[in-house]
Amino acid sequence: MAIKIALVTGGSRGLGKNMALRLAEAGKDIILTYNTKEAEAHDVVKTIELMGRKAVALQLDVNDISSLGNFITSVSDLLKEKWDASTFDYLINNAGVGATIPYLEATEEDFDRLLNIHFKSVYFLTQKALSLINDGGSIVNVSSGTTRFCVAGYSIYASMKGAIETFTRYLAKDVGARGITANVLAPGPIETDFNGAAIRNNPQMKGYLSNSTALGRVGDANDIGGVVAFLCSKEGHWINGQRIEASGGISL
Repeated sequence: MAIKIALVTGGSRGLGKNMALRLAEAGKDIILTYNTKEAEAHDVVKTIELMGRKAVALQLDVNDISSLGNFITSVSDLLKEKWDASTFDYLINNAGVGATIPYLEATEEDFDRLLNIHFKSVYFLTQKALSLINDGGSIVNVSSGTTRFCVAGYSIYASMKGAIETFTRYLAKDVGARGITANVLAPGPIETDFNGAAIRNNPQMKGYLSNSTALGRVGDANDIGGVVAFLCSKEGHWINGQRIEASGGISL
């Protein structure tokens, strides 16, 4: 059976780490990226290697759009060196940052930073990566529950994620002839380090969000990684061009 390789951006911690681990559990080899958390990224690599899979961590700052071309060249070189391959199978665009910015306080600098990180980098990284993705592969773009329900201070963040959702439908049409699927995964509130660990550090917020969710709790990273692994499987391959919200049923 041919080795399947997944590229997970933002894989050093939180949701991306869990995605990488769950994909490895499902038998995939992993390329993961980090921005500043190099030690944490290499810890994830070691964990994956203990599972008997291959893994490598590469540095990537998705706010630096000019670096994307060199990054794809590095991925191509790495595929040859580590796997004697020229392509990979799954692209998971997960890298991102949280930012609670009241609308009247938002600056053009805030807007441009979140635009680069959450939309522009995904758009052009995917475009540049398509020549390396095998026919029959899968692309998963990470969005947010906040495109469906409103959270104070998330107008920029959610707008960029809304753009990702529209882009993904167009992407699914554009790559469908190659048998590649493209879907959006939209997590609800998750207790991780995201946005300064806002949920973990605020019991009142955590309680409110738990009470707003049909399953009575906020999510954790392990609630999300398995969904990505499913979308990157034979069993999930008929799902295409869809927004899949994994939120425990919040704001129903």
